[in-house]
Amino acid sequence: MPPTLSVVIPCRNDGDLLALCLRALDAQTRQPLEVIVVDNGSTDSTVAIAKAHGARVVTEPVIGIGAAAAAGYNAAQGTIIVRCDADSMPSADWLEKIATRFADDAGLAALTGPGQFYDVSRWRAAAADLLYMRAYLVLMGAAMAHWPLFGSNMALRSEVWEAVRARVHSADPEVHDDVDLAFALAPGHRTACDFSLRVGISPRALIGGADLRRRFVRAFRTIALHWTVSPPWERWAKRFRPAAR
Repeated sequence: MPPTLSVVIPCRNDGDLLALCLRALDAQTRQPLEVIVVDNGSTDSTVAIAKAHGARVVTEPVIGIGAAAAAGYNAAQGTIIVRCDADSMPSADWLEKIATRFADDAGLAALTGPGQFYDVSRWRAAAADLLYMRAYLVLMGAAMAHWPLFGSNMALRSEVWEAVRARVHSADPEVHDDVDLAFALAPGHRTACDFSLRVGISPRALIGGADLRRRFVRAFRTIALHWTVSPPWERWAKRFRPAAR
């Protein structure tokens, strides 16, 4: 049976960007079973925009991307949970590529791909791809002993989410939810990174100052939470000697 896709988009006061994302999802060569927009306390037009595009709106009152994302995953009805952000701009074949990859690889637990910054110069986009995106995928992958997940462009089997959701810190707003979820995967959960599976993402992640510092603080906090339980050398050892899920 072919996989069914539930797209989950956590959103808080990002209505204008959400409209562009939903327009890109409307144009997909393979349509999902459902698009779920998780309203995380928005005071703008997020809910109205989501409904106008036929998305199912789930309300999560606990503020934080982790709580919002988890609410969307819990509500998803498809066999594959696909995650992007309100500022994600997927290409028209994005969902088709994801569905094909999971259909062709029954043992694949989760899939991710990089983001490509839009509205920046070519040289800045290239530098960001090397120093931000690829550095994240490689270094964070080394920290957790498998490919990490990138929240703007990722998918996982619904059964995998069911298996690991008790291990994620969704109520903690000071963790990176995608990193937290990737750390929670068991040694037997195989992940993959497809560098051809790209989505456009906003360059606001590159803006310096307090926001950038907060991102790094959250990253180190997330790593520390999981390394306390399972340090990297143990994670690598388990990866080569997979335990039962």
